[in-house]
Amino acid sequence: MEQTVSLSIEGGVATATLCRPPVNAINEAWVDRLNEVLDEVAQAGQVGVLRIRSSGRVFCAGADLALMRSIFDSAAGRERMIVLTRRMQEVFARLEALPQVTLAEIGGAAMGGGFELALACDLRIVSEAARIGLPEARLGLLPAAGGTQRMTRICGEAVARRLILGAELVAGADAVGLGLAQWSAPAAELEARAQALTARLAELPPQTLAANKHCIDVAARGGENGFEAELAASAQLLAAPETQRRVTAFLEGK
Repeated sequence: MEQTVSLSIEGGVATATLCRPPVNAINEAWVDRLNEVLDEVAQAGQVGVLRIRSSGRVFCAGADLALMRSIFDSAAGRERMIVLTRRMQEVFARLEALPQVTLAEIGGAAMGGGFELALACDLRIVSEAARIGLPEARLGLLPAAGGTQRMTRICGEAVARRLILGAELVAGADAVGLGLAQWSAPAAELEARAQALTARLAELPPQTLAANKHCIDVAARGGENGFEAELAASAQLLAAPETQRRVTAFLEGK
């Protein structure tokens, strides 16, 4: 079976590596494997961070063009594309809902579904040399794996209209200013920066990361009283052994 996404777990960090050369093109097997990776992360226990990166120069260029060529010109083929896109929506939503903090390390081009994957992560660090965006409108299409929704929510309506309606690709160096990523770095420094960021996050208790992430999600999406969510999460954390240990050490000046 073709390898599409590999997973390694060390300490409190899970690293998912996209490894379908040359451009990590998305097909059904790729999506199914990503879902299996999420299963493994969910079952791992004491994993607080999931880092998603690529083994090659391209992060993920989006849909498998060979697949599109083979099915695009028939009604049954077009329905297959809709089924695949719906599956991408489901798996990306599952990624977004993980209690772990998720980081996309974008070392190269991230376009279409590839950037939609990155948008489903909590955090993004991008190479200054990378090209990123949702250019589907050039083909008469739209970014339907959650791209219109997440980019608008994350970056704001003005940026989403500019990039999606204009089918614009931007340099990683401009990503932070547009709200597409939290950090950018020279290509030669990206991996080390991502490792350092991941290590810093992994020093924090997974339960604490999950609670903070949940409260931020409530603020971003609504549907729950955020202030009550803060209090409920705080009550759980105050009783947690790791919180007890850390607070005691802090109060004792250790």
